[in-house]
This record gives sequence, C-alpha cells and structure tokens, in this order.
Amino acid sequence: QVHLVESGGGSVQAGGSLRLSCVASTIIPVGTHMGWFRQAPEKEREGVAAIDSDGRTNYAESVKGRFTISKDTTNNTLYLQMNSLKPEDTAMYSCAIGWWLRLDPLGFGYWGQGTQVTVSS
Repeated sequence: QVHLVESGGGSVQAGGSLRLSCVASTIIPVGTHMGWFRQAPEKEREGVAAIDSDGRTNYAESVKGRFTISKDTTNNTLYLQMNSLKPEDTAMYSCAIGWWLRLDPLGFGYWGQGTQVTVSS
C-alpha cells in the first residue's frame, strides 16, 4: 500500500505563494493519475487539480491561471504551485492517487493526511 505525505502548507497573506509537495512511499505505477483536493471547515472536499501519467492536467475553474500541478517521477513527488493566493483558498490540502482526471474524489483511492493552507486578507 502506498503512503502519501504532504508538506509545504502554511500561513500567507493574500497575493502570496506557496508550493505544496506530496511524496509517495513507493514508485508511482505507470498510468496512475494524481490529484490535489482541499476541504475548508464545514465544506465538502473539492478537487483542485489533477495530472495523468502523460502529463495532461485538469484544474478547477477557481484556480486556473493561479495554480500549477506537476510531478517528478524520479523522486515520486507531486507538486502544487499556488500563486496569487486568496482568502477563499484557505483549506486543508490533500494529495491523492487515482485513475481519472476528473476532480471527483470518488476516482481516487489513496490519500495523504493533508497540509493546512491559511490565507489572510
């Protein structure tokens, strides 16, 4: 079973940037999709970005142009570069491994514990 560990969260002011990392404990199999999700207090989990084995990406409308998902297969790491952060981006961010590019948690089966991102105005 693969374990995912996120890091890079923190507190920033609006307009700032953060880079999240997600390290997998094993080699990510070919054909695997990976994604970032977030959940704010009293809200449902929502998909932020996903990337497939060929590097194709999918972003939520709310983060397009501000966030960039990428991966480094040599060190089994997924990244999320977040720029121009807004207070509404405040949430617990988790990475996941799954089998589709849709930003739907149902398509992801392995989850990390998450890293908190707080954006102040």
